[in-house]
Amino acid sequence: MIETAIDTMWVLLAAFLVFFMQAGFAMVEAGFTRAKNAGNIIMKNMMDFALGSIIYWAIGFAFMFGISKSGIIGSSGFFIKDTFSHLGLDIPLAAFIIFQTVFAATAATIVSGAMAERTKFSSYLIYSAVITAVIYPVVGHWIWGGGWLSQLNFVDFAGSTVVHSVGGWSALMGAAILGPRMGKFSSDGKPNAIPGHNITIGALGVFILWFGWFGFNPGSTLSGMDLSIAHIAMTTNLSAAAGAVLAMTFSWIRYGKPDVSFTLNGALAGLVGITAGTAAVDYIGALAIGAASGVLIILAVEFVEKILHIDDPVGAVAVHGVCGAFGTIMVGFFATDGGLFYGGGVALLGAQALGVLAVAAWTLTTTFILFKAIATIVGLRVSAAEEEEGLDVGEHGMEAYADFAKRTVPQVH
Repeated sequence: MIETAIDTMWVLLAAFLVFFMQAGFAMVEAGFTRAKNAGNIIMKNMMDFALGSIIYWAIGFAFMFGISKSGIIGSSGFFIKDTFSHLGLDIPLAAFIIFQTVFAATAATIVSGAMAERTKFSSYLIYSAVITAVIYPVVGHWIWGGGWLSQLNFVDFAGSTVVHSVGGWSALMGAAILGPRMGKFSSDGKPNAIPGHNITIGALGVFILWFGWFGFNPGSTLSGMDLSIAHIAMTTNLSAAAGAVLAMTFSWIRYGKPDVSFTLNGALAGLVGITAGTAAVDYIGALAIGAASGVLIILAVEFVEKILHIDDPVGAVAVHGVCGAFGTIMVGFFATDGGLFYGGGVALLGAQALGVLAVAAWTLTTTFILFKAIATIVGLRVSAAEEEEGLDVGEHGMEAYADFAKRTVPQVH
């Protein structure tokens, strides 16, 4: 009974830390974009969790963890009308549900940053709901719900692929269909920098996310009695630190100065990269994965902008999609049990690569259909005039920084 109580408290504490990551995502996105859209960004991050909590409780959790004969999608327990005894939980079902709910909200909110500053709010609510209800839970079932990838011994301990790659590939497709912000690309296709309005807020968001990740990864043990939580916390931190250091160093070499935004995103890249193998790799492996992720984030941002000509204001595709996939594959090399570098052969590496490709294919296909349908039926993008004025005014009738707005002062004669 005492063990159950400790495990329950640990899972709830971890869930609360992951919930606080919503504030981190909101701050990163707001800080890395322009002031005229800050209120809209806060609304999107708020509704990701509020709307997502209800939808995941009603539908998503059943698709993800319900009983399935096919290994593709769960089909029982809608509205939690089930005991889910087949999961074999050692904690109350409610504790497990709230823990999984905050993960689902994370996957949905990743998309917001890549599509920021030009998306209709009503359309955002639609795709956020569909991702939480169906697209994310199907992947979750494949890997965490006893589905076909789990049967191949695919390893994704805390969600480099389940959460982050799903969010990242959804962001890639959404931003591609939506199109770039006005002025992002010149007539010859060269990308133009559109600086965010508050790098300090963005940095605060990164620190909040780093803090929340200590719930994200160690919390995935689902047990406060499992002493591997200390090892997981260490690998998580080492990878984040290496990502930040290498992103700073590589940007310094590449651009002549240590870039602040890339360094911040480098920490996030390290966190995303280690999430799949955080319990499976040693400290050297964590450092290697984080360091490589810190370099990869910069190259991936350049590729998305300069080669694909896709406008991603916060680097969500590079951080979550690319580094999530990379970190998942790296488990096949660095896992101390079964990894190629530790004498385990290629079986695990093959399973990891197959899982990454399958999830990318599923997510890109379903989000292509979703975003095209939204664009056709209700419209995906705001008008040019609304984009120019800012979504705070056009979509919400307010200004995030009303006291700082430029106003005409009447002349006194």
